[in-house]
Amino acid sequence: MKIFSKEQIYEGDKQTIERQNISSTDLMERAGSEIFNWLHLRMQGAQVPIHIFCGIGNNGGDGLVLGRHLILDGYNVNIYIVNCSDKRSKDFLVNYDRIKNVTKNWPTLLRCTEDFPEIHSEDIIVDAVFGIGLNRTIDDWVKKLFIHFKASRAFTLSIDIPSGLFTDKPIEDENAAVWAGYTLSFAAPKLVFFLPDTAKYTLQWEVIDIGLDPEFLINTQTEVELIGKHEVLRNYIPREKYAHKGDFGHALIIGGSYGKIGAVTLTSKAVLSAGAGLITAFIPKCGYNILQSSFPEAMVITDIDDEKISSIKFDIKPTVIGFGIGVGIDDKTINALAAFLKTNKTPLVIDADGINILAKKKVLLKKIPAKTVLTPHPKELERLIGVWKNDFDKLRKAKSFSRKFDVILLIKGANSITVYEDKIYINTTGNPGLATAGSGDVLTGIITGLIAQQYHPLAATIFGVYLHGKSADIAVEDYGYQSLTASHVIDYLGKAFLDLFSQPEPEPVPEKEEAT
Repeated sequence: MKIFSKEQIYEGDKQTIERQNISSTDLMERAGSEIFNWLHLRMQGAQVPIHIFCGIGNNGGDGLVLGRHLILDGYNVNIYIVNCSDKRSKDFLVNYDRIKNVTKNWPTLLRCTEDFPEIHSEDIIVDAVFGIGLNRTIDDWVKKLFIHFKASRAFTLSIDIPSGLFTDKPIEDENAAVWAGYTLSFAAPKLVFFLPDTAKYTLQWEVIDIGLDPEFLINTQTEVELIGKHEVLRNYIPREKYAHKGDFGHALIIGGSYGKIGAVTLTSKAVLSAGAGLITAFIPKCGYNILQSSFPEAMVITDIDDEKISSIKFDIKPTVIGFGIGVGIDDKTINALAAFLKTNKTPLVIDADGINILAKKKVLLKKIPAKTVLTPHPKELERLIGVWKNDFDKLRKAKSFSRKFDVILLIKGANSITVYEDKIYINTTGNPGLATAGSGDVLTGIITGLIAQQYHPLAATIFGVYLHGKSADIAVEDYGYQSLTASHVIDYLGKAFLDLFSQPEPEPVPEKEEAT
């Protein structure tokens, strides 16, 4: 799913109005009506007090359309105008006049804190104060209104975006935005729904189709894409009946040190579970018996050193190499990686201490192959690209880093983000159960295993992150967040693959009542 920028949404509105020969007021009517349909389907006429807070721009106009339909359908509605400016949009004024024609209870004008209405926890708040066009710091009394919303503990529904949030920059005061329980976003979700600093402002979101021009939606290229089942299925490579293990690549995992052979074992198991044909682990001598006995499917090559990687030499021709899992940052290991990179042309996936070595010896970044996949957690990322001011700055730095070194950068988190050059891919699978030892090692193995099967490194990263999260989503149904382990993610990877081709169960058909 595409995530459009603010400017693209404005262009989409413009093209829709021109191509469908409608007015901007008609488009607003369509948007407000769809919000009404969503709410009406869930409330079914319930007389819970609904407080609609409208700004004086187009987002407020959407709120007025919603309010008019709710009034006409007999709901218990109170409408307030947040009078934060002297400027009113044309379509807001049109709908302000229309609502006067359907009720004697005209909207209440709010000018200061003394005007705030009483809101109870069982009421519903509809936030239609500011939309994506907000480009300034809000007034202090409006901020206090948002605090009033939160203090009421009432369910808060935001229209398009929680008021106070910007689409392309952070906010400095967390009280200067609405904390929504649900946001109904027009045409597509907003980037801020997925960034650590701003995702907290809406617990859930849903896209509302307001009929934007299909040609615009299809042909417009976006910088950000949201990755779900539909998006990864396009990259899936099916298997032929007469295929054999040699068709699916030979992955080499280089890693481990004394006390950290388990990490290499997890990664190697994930490589095969992701579909690679063969797996070899290159480890210190101390891990030989451990890996051979715990994972008999793997072949093992040992370093000359007993406890660490000190000299990377092997006589196989791997399809892809994963490096860094549990490897440590001993000087011998750093020198071994530097010597290896001088001659290596095989695709690489680098994780954990491999990233820490690159951050410590940045000259090595110039020696890694093009399209190398780097999979840092936040602190490792900081060591690579430097400290960032906020999430938007982090993405700018990540894109710059990717362009400079021609690498694929995976930013791990609740919504893991893959960055390549100027494109951003946001994953939708996964859950808090993945906050457990070894889950990153498993992810590295999945991505490495996919590259072994001739997936392009970018496609392998996007697909691998999705499968990793989906496996955890399936496993958590049996184990819960607290008891989920990295090994469970490997065990359920097959079900994550099968889920790619599952169809949603049909809605049950109500039985006909017998005539009495």
